Amino acid sequence: MNSSVSKSFDPVIRPAGLNGVLISFGDVLSEPANRAALAFAAAVGRAGIDGIEDCAPSLVSVFVQFDPLHLPLDRLVAQLEDLLRDQNWYAAAMPEGRRFIRVPTVYGTDRAPQLEEAAQAAGLSPHDAIAQLSDARVRVQTIGFAPGQPYLGLLPEAWNIPRQTALTKAVPEGALVVAIRQFVLFSVANPTGWRHVGQTALRLYRPDSDQPFFLRPGDEVQFVQAPPDVLERYADDPNGGAEIEAIP
Repeated sequence: MNSSVSKSFDPVIRPAGLNGVLISFGDVLSEPANRAALAFAAAVGRAGIDGIEDCAPSLVSVFVQFDPLHLPLDRLVAQLEDLLRDQNWYAAAMPEGRRFIRVPTVYGTDRAPQLEEAAQAAGLSPHDAIAQLSDARVRVQTIGFAPGQPYLGLLPEAWNIPRQTALTKAVPEGALVVAIRQFVLFSVANPTGWRHVGQTALRLYRPDSDQPFFLRPGDEVQFVQAPPDVLERYADDPNGGAEIEAIP
């Protein structure tokens, strides 16, 4: 991914309720802003600031929850500002422990019926659309909306397609949907306004596991084209036939 930085946005710290602050690295999604959010959240965790109760990155921001009876807001903000001055977070190294995961994916067919519609919106043939989507190596930018559900990107500019004007009543677990240069991979069956272009056998939400969310922010994923029988072949494999390797 391109990590070039446009310094048109300086990080902003804002109060968020009575016991939270939001550190924003951008007002629109970009690779540098997401990189900054992931790297800064990891740095806050390493800093071990007494009184912080939780720290979670989103697409371009970091939410910090704190105990205001133990850690006054002004003192927390001062410590966060000191941390922000440590380095250029827009060009920071990504957190350690990330993985590259190649997920067998069925594009189109009756298992992912909106591939042709999405390809048309992107100005591509179905063949070229599958090639671009299957070749893309995307980052888990954040987890949200449903348990363990990732937003992944950024895709090539052609995939800056809008959401649908109406909801699809439901897509199944493992559905790969696309809009606004991002994928979402569904952890549970749910309605969506994004177009269903691929289907995987990957189970993202594993409530009985010590790590119930399979994917983590910063992981990189490639949804590799596979024949339709792959879904049945890996139906009993929670990883859906995925190949997993550590990112050095």
